[in-house]
Amino acid sequence: MARKTQISKEVILEAALKMLIRDGYSAINIKTLSKEIGCSTQPLVWHFGNMEGLRKALAEYALNYANEKMRSRVNGIEAFANVGMSYIKIAFEQPRLFSYLYMSGDSGFSAGNLDVFTTADENSLMIEQIASQLKIPTEKVSVFYRDMMIYTHGLASFIASGIVTSSKEEVAAMVKQTASAFLSQANKDEQGRNI
Repeated sequence: MARKTQISKEVILEAALKMLIRDGYSAINIKTLSKEIGCSTQPLVWHFGNMEGLRKALAEYALNYANEKMRSRVNGIEAFANVGMSYIKIAFEQPRLFSYLYMSGDSGFSAGNLDVFTTADENSLMIEQIASQLKIPTEKVSVFYRDMMIYTHGLASFIASGIVTSSKEEVAAMVKQTASAFLSQANKDEQGRNI
């Protein structure tokens, strides 16, 4: 009869996430993680098989962690603003996690083309809510949403990599100003008149 492991998968993933946030992805391997936990490598191998299995599980665990931090409890424009600032907050407070999930490719996640920003279920719902609140077509809101996501990601990437050293307050003001400009553009018809 096989011996039951004493170290749960959750404990391992939580320790791996802690190392990822503190030290970065390159610091994590079976040996360093087992040392972090204070166990042999056996529980890690038993749960994940090898580093590839651990990498996949960690990527999903880290993404769920980040998504939970960004999940908004409100709707429409307010939700969009909350999600965007939460995204930037991760770049400020946990730059190694941000880099791992959204910049380096180490997580193995690929978003596909730019349409993913507007077609994902939660995003589609938010776009519909914003269109309803502002009384403008969803197509226009989709363009605004996509452009804001690209802008916010670029800004957050600069923050996570240390290129931009502005304060959270300065960045929030920049995002608000840009969102206003993009929304103003989304609210115009083809001739440049307000809808």
